[in-house]
Amino acid sequence: MSLTYEERRETILAELGAKGKVQVHALAGLFNVSTETIRRDLDRLEKEGRLRKVYGGAVQTRSERIEPTFIKRSEMHSGEKRAIGKLAASLVREGETILLDNGTTTIEIMRELKERADVTVITSSVTILGCALEGFQGKVIFAGGEVNLGCQAATGAIAHQLLDQFKVNKAFISAGGISLADGITEYNLDEALLSRKMMQRTEEAILVADHSKFGVTTFAQIAPIEHFSMIVTDPGCSQEWIDALNKLDVEVLISGKNG
Repeated sequence: MSLTYEERRETILAELGAKGKVQVHALAGLFNVSTETIRRDLDRLEKEGRLRKVYGGAVQTRSERIEPTFIKRSEMHSGEKRAIGKLAASLVREGETILLDNGTTTIEIMRELKERADVTVITSSVTILGCALEGFQGKVIFAGGEVNLGCQAATGAIAHQLLDQFKVNKAFISAGGISLADGITEYNLDEALLSRKMMQRTEEAILVADHSKFGVTTFAQIAPIEHFSMIVTDPGCSQEWIDALNKLDVEVLISGKNG
């Protein structure tokens, strides 16, 4: 029995999310249909905004070139981010020093750590620093330098030099996109480079990201997925993604299911 368009659509989008690109002839062979049928499927998906056709196949639709503002991002999937932040904070052991990069999910970790007098937090985020100043019981270190007003965080050479002075237990990294083909990406190159530096200065790098980031590629790569030991996400993350990440030896923790 031949598959319907809706059934082919889901498989095409899953392939696209995993590989970043699909080929007409390969899909025709996979579904045992004509190349004309696949081209019509790709036409429909392009009109839906789910992909962009290229010669011989299609590629992922690139995310917005301009990142939404911090306030707008904080309102997107806010419940999931709070749950992810709570689970991620529970991974911080007594006496540990952690790095938090600049993100609307990592700030939720900071909120959950407010009562933890035994923890040291190092961050380049002005927003997370402001949150820590509102009653955090532990120690906070600002990895300063030139503050990028657009992203409300310190970036550039001075921030990198300051981070070189530390070696920490865990770094919690946020992301603009997660792709098996393109790795972990961010909208802003300076922020991506700083997150990469944080990963170099830690014993363990942990990605915190809600389900909407999966299958997405943004502008600048932070690192390949397998450079992270763990991803903390929400129940919206599909089983296919969990299986793919486990194959890369990346542990997946789902908020509400773990801890």
